[in-house]
Amino acid sequence: MEGSSMGREAPSDDPKIYATFEDHDKFITLRDQFLAIDIYSEPTGEENRVESMLLRKLTLIFDKYQEQPYLLDPFLERLFAPVVETLKMHTKRFVSRSSTVVAQQKLYRLSELLYHFIKFRGYKTITRFFPHEIADLDVVLDYISAPNSPVHDPLQWPLRYSVLLWLSLVCMIPFDLDQFDEVGHSGETASRIETAAKSFIGRAGVDREGAALLLSRLYMRKDMAARLPDFLAYVTTTLDGLSDPILAIGVVRVLCEVTKLGAADQVQTYKESLLHVAEMLDHNQALMGNTIIRKLRTKLIERVVIRMLPAQTRRLRAKGRTLAADGSTGMDDAPEDDIDVPAEVEEVLEELFKSLRDKDTIVRYSAAKGVARVCERLPADFADQVLDQVLQLFSIHSIAVASIYDMPSVAESTWHGACLSCAEMARRGLIPDERLPELIGWLSKALYFDIRKGAHSIGSNVRDATSYVLWSLARAQSVDALKPHAHNLARHLATVSLFDREVHIRRAASAAFQEYVGRTSLFPHGIDVLRKTDFYAIGVRRNAFLVAAPEVAEHEEYRPFLIEHLLSVTLRHWDSAMRQIGAQSLRAICQLDLDRLGPDVASRAAKFLAVHDTGDIHGALLALTELAAAFRSAQNPEYLEFERRKVFSSLSTVPLSTIQSPRQELIAEAACRFIAASISLPETQQAHSTVAHWRQVVDSGLKSKSITVQEAAAAALAAVSRLVDCSAVVHRLIGEFESGTAPMQQSLARVLGTLDYQAHPHGVEKAVGCLLRMVDRKAGSPNVEARRNAFLSMPQILGNVSTRLSLSLSADVVSQMTDALLDGLADYTSDERGDVGSWVRIACVKGLASFIETLFARAAAIPNFHDYFPPVKFHDAIGGILKQGVERLDNVRHQAGESFVGVLLLPPPAVEKAFLWHIQGEAKMKELFLSDKESISWSDGGMLFPKAVQLLEIERYRGSLLAGIVLSTSTKTDSTQRPVASALVEYALRLPIITDALDHYDQRGLARDLLAQAQKNTSSNNVVIPVLQTFNVLLEAAVFESLPRDVEGLQVLRSLLSLVTRNVSRLKNPQRINGSMRCLINLLPLTELQGECISQIPSFLSHQYPRVRADTAEYLYLVLTSKDTGMETDDVEEILLETEWSSKDVTALENIAKRCADLLAKAHTA
Repeated sequence: MEGSSMGREAPSDDPKIYATFEDHDKFITLRDQFLAIDIYSEPTGEENRVESMLLRKLTLIFDKYQEQPYLLDPFLERLFAPVVETLKMHTKRFVSRSSTVVAQQKLYRLSELLYHFIKFRGYKTITRFFPHEIADLDVVLDYISAPNSPVHDPLQWPLRYSVLLWLSLVCMIPFDLDQFDEVGHSGETASRIETAAKSFIGRAGVDREGAALLLSRLYMRKDMAARLPDFLAYVTTTLDGLSDPILAIGVVRVLCEVTKLGAADQVQTYKESLLHVAEMLDHNQALMGNTIIRKLRTKLIERVVIRMLPAQTRRLRAKGRTLAADGSTGMDDAPEDDIDVPAEVEEVLEELFKSLRDKDTIVRYSAAKGVARVCERLPADFADQVLDQVLQLFSIHSIAVASIYDMPSVAESTWHGACLSCAEMARRGLIPDERLPELIGWLSKALYFDIRKGAHSIGSNVRDATSYVLWSLARAQSVDALKPHAHNLARHLATVSLFDREVHIRRAASAAFQEYVGRTSLFPHGIDVLRKTDFYAIGVRRNAFLVAAPEVAEHEEYRPFLIEHLLSVTLRHWDSAMRQIGAQSLRAICQLDLDRLGPDVASRAAKFLAVHDTGDIHGALLALTELAAAFRSAQNPEYLEFERRKVFSSLSTVPLSTIQSPRQELIAEAACRFIAASISLPETQQAHSTVAHWRQVVDSGLKSKSITVQEAAAAALAAVSRLVDCSAVVHRLIGEFESGTAPMQQSLARVLGTLDYQAHPHGVEKAVGCLLRMVDRKAGSPNVEARRNAFLSMPQILGNVSTRLSLSLSADVVSQMTDALLDGLADYTSDERGDVGSWVRIACVKGLASFIETLFARAAAIPNFHDYFPPVKFHDAIGGILKQGVERLDNVRHQAGESFVGVLLLPPPAVEKAFLWHIQGEAKMKELFLSDKESISWSDGGMLFPKAVQLLEIERYRGSLLAGIVLSTSTKTDSTQRPVASALVEYALRLPIITDALDHYDQRGLARDLLAQAQKNTSSNNVVIPVLQTFNVLLEAAVFESLPRDVEGLQVLRSLLSLVTRNVSRLKNPQRINGSMRCLINLLPLTELQGECISQIPSFLSHQYPRVRADTAEYLYLVLTSKDTGMETDDVEEILLETEWSSKDVTALENIAKRCADLLAKAHTA
């Protein structure tokens, strides 16, 4: 079944639909190149690679058309024939010269290509194109029987499968096989075929399937029918006590093929033996534990019975037939002969009914098809009894239960099997009109079959099969028969296509709906509803619930049913996400006629608050929250205000203990959001409130450990703050800050930012003071989440009071908030979760951008704007954001980039001397980041850093930018380090050594600024190590090779040398030691510094740590051999290579290190 695609376009990720085999010529070319390979010569490594690539390209073409394999049918013989002809030539050559050695890998690839043809189009189609001349029988048989044949190689499974399929075709030649026997060896050919096939029948692979097909076709020959009893005896003997299912699968598959395609009289002759085999399987518990065995047993018994019944099938109706000569539609029952139904039929049907309840789907589906096929050949009254028995399966587990949701999980298999069986019978037109009411009654329940089992549910296969049944009924039943049920079916199918949890169920129901619309035209507004619920419209759950459902509900025929389903099913669903989206959908539908629908739906939803099931309570709270929000935002809220208060009063039904239960976070969150949406001014007064415990609900939510509950409680308190002054509450919460737990501090930081300070003051300055204390570096909260929330709250408060800023907050307080945000950009806290300080930095980036936007927008109304937002702090904020924009974490860069671009687009503040707040280098920034040619993704280092390093030209932000670039250059994240290092080197190489031009950079300045960052705090490894790593990147790329020509530049490099050689023996951090060592050696090629560098090398070569000594020797050797130092260093290189630098004899190593230094010094002065 496929859904409609009316008026919609397929998503771009859907597979491409082809109209023809577009790669025909490409496939032919690749195939010819592949077949041109000589399979008798051993391939070289390169040949192996090329041949494997050719095969890979061919298989990719197969994969490309796997969903539309029929497109190759017109070309299939032309494509396949040369491949199988190559196999035939190989078999002939092998048979004629058995000593011929073939390259196994090449033969494997050839047979693999054959297998891909078979897999792509199916063995039934491909087998027809195998050679089937009379002479081929001996060739194939000799090839597969030869002891040294490649088919006996365990790895050559595609070859075995292909040869067995070929032999299965050749053995069907219309000549007696005895004609191929030598004189005096009658039956030898047949015995050889049988022996060859039996040798592979116990394999656990596709060659077993080929062997089974070969044996079945052999026994179906008239001249070989006499061999079937012996095979049945072999099967009986083999299965007796057998526990290995592999061999059993093979032999039973042979019997299944014989009963399917063999002569009817042959099957009837051996029916007792065949049914005995099935009985043996049934009694063998070891084998019956295998799904494939149970499936094959089901096929075997159903096929035996089918061959025992008359071949003429009976169909009650066949829609679409041409009119008969008398003008009838051919839909009446076909005349039947009185037949005697064999006793075995009833026994087999009983077995099939058991299989319909099997635990595995493939067994149930096989049994369902078997029941329908048997019924086709039975008299009408007998078929009706079978249908009655199938329908009774629905009632097995539903007699003593209140609803379908209370049934045991084992009912899933039974209902699924019954639905599949009904579908197969309906497809064949075997459902009488008078049985439709009963069947549709059960199907209407099965459409909603969903039983919770642990943390998930079962029943989606039942719902899918039910859609299949209804689809089948639309194709088989007459319009008159379906007419009484049309409206009921329309509502059920529309509901399932909109509100089922699983996308494939929604699409299956939509396909069934489409079938009825197209074939019967009985569904109300069928075309319009189908357009709204087509294959793509309901593919995304959110779209189905929130877009398609309200559109369908515009039709009065469907609206009550959709509302009822949401109330009774979706809001009580086991999945909380379904309850959430169901509540939103309910609101969207009610808004079609809120005055009439809203109050009624709210009263019905409120009844679920009185039940004990927490899922029902949660769903009801969600629904009432959405409805209360709808009442508040309605066009006439005064009329619905009473209803909103009525909704709020229903919270009193839920016990406080249930909401405050530590395991009911969903209910606590829903209750807080319910209060936020429904509370009104009278309810805030203790004397007039209908819910006495709503304050306790909010308080417990604020103290919860769950972030979502905290957010919901903050939203509730924010709603209250719009109605009354919450200063007392704020003071109490601030008082609890010092002694509060970490979750309490997080919650407090969040709450203080959500309050409405415009409606009431709420002690805003005290709130800001609390937030500032919380983020203080020395005495603030140690909890990183609390600090993050505090930084997020600051811009919220500023935005809230911006219209009356001078009355609410002083310039000094706003300045302190700005300083705190700038200080937060330096938070690099890390724990077991990683760089958690990035959460704070992202919050500060957002906060600074929000501060700038808010203050710029209100600048004209702020009398002393310069005091509130001094220009120096504005530029510090821009520098801080830019620094985060070039740091190592992708998400931090992304947020900083978004914020920076937003600020870049802001108009200047409407104040005097507005130029003081102009971003320096604004034109260059806009050229780099706001170009229409391409949008820059700040999280993509390859795109960002080549542009970002150019901002170093802007002196005001240079220090901040360089600090960020240094951190990124030293990161271990390859996706960041490589592009930033490459961009920095490329930029630095273009710089002049010195320049006096304004807003231009030079190499001397770059080196000086880098060194200055390290000299700020030489004892901090977090500061020094990144700088040393950045210097190493630049020195390795020879960026500073000309810098010593400048006196100041040489002095900077000497200062760097002094930094990396100072107190080497006292350094403990391995990264700093390694970085210092590399800097020292990278400075060695600079002639002006060689002497000073050589004198310091022994301090690393004789370091106390063996690892440092070894790394120094290795890196020194690398530099001496790869760079031009202007010295003859062969002797030093030899010493470096031959010395065991990790030795424990430190004294000897010191002497060797000194000798290396002496040799280098001598070479330097030479």
